[in-house]
Amino acid sequence: MEDVTNSKTFSDVKKVVASAHRNTSAADKIKFYDSWASNYDQDVGILEYRAPQLAAQSLVRHFPEERSNVQVLDVACGTGLVAAQLNKYGFGIIHGIDGSKTMLEQAKEKGLYQDLKQCMMGNDPLPVVTASYDAVIIVGGLSEGQVPCSVIPELCRVTKPGGYICMTTRTNTSNITYWRQLQGMLKQLEQQGLWEQVDVQQVNEWEKAVSEEESTGSPYISGIIYLYKKCTLQQSQQT
Repeated sequence: MEDVTNSKTFSDVKKVVASAHRNTSAADKIKFYDSWASNYDQDVGILEYRAPQLAAQSLVRHFPEERSNVQVLDVACGTGLVAAQLNKYGFGIIHGIDGSKTMLEQAKEKGLYQDLKQCMMGNDPLPVVTASYDAVIIVGGLSEGQVPCSVIPELCRVTKPGGYICMTTRTNTSNITYWRQLQGMLKQLEQQGLWEQVDVQQVNEWEKAVSEEESTGSPYISGIIYLYKKCTLQQSQQT
């Protein structure tokens, strides 16, 4: 019998990803991700989705020493692709938050998280005590029709002073409006003295384009990785 799972094509995945970025209600979005969970890892593999690996590497550069005791919060963790990358680099304490129960079940099966929580990000505060983590990372969630920019202050809140916040987003045509809103929010928190930008990495080959408009000149869309360091109380007062 033919293995249907392994016979999926790029055309099949394009249809799924197009659905993922539709601007639907939060409840509909959760239902969509619940239904996608079992095929998610395979589908993004076909897309050559590089963000989890690149974001993890961004954090690695700022934790050059022993990483087993570094506490990381993976926001919009999905099935655990980011945790898999962090684990390769020796990060040993990883907690995850996602809105999809079924995605969290997939993440739990990987055995890489010490704690997993369900939360509708952007609608509710993150279920985390202030200043709890050495690093907070969100990969893939910050885009049109996904996690709203209103979650950004929460990422900063739950990070320890002196800790790092790593965020990614797409910079392709369909995400330009969201990207501009995100940039405004990032700059606003910087002006308030809450954090400082330490790195920005623009990536041309983020993942394969899923529409004709996005693939002009290249079969890939672009993306960007932001890394911020949360200011200490003394730094905030000086600002």
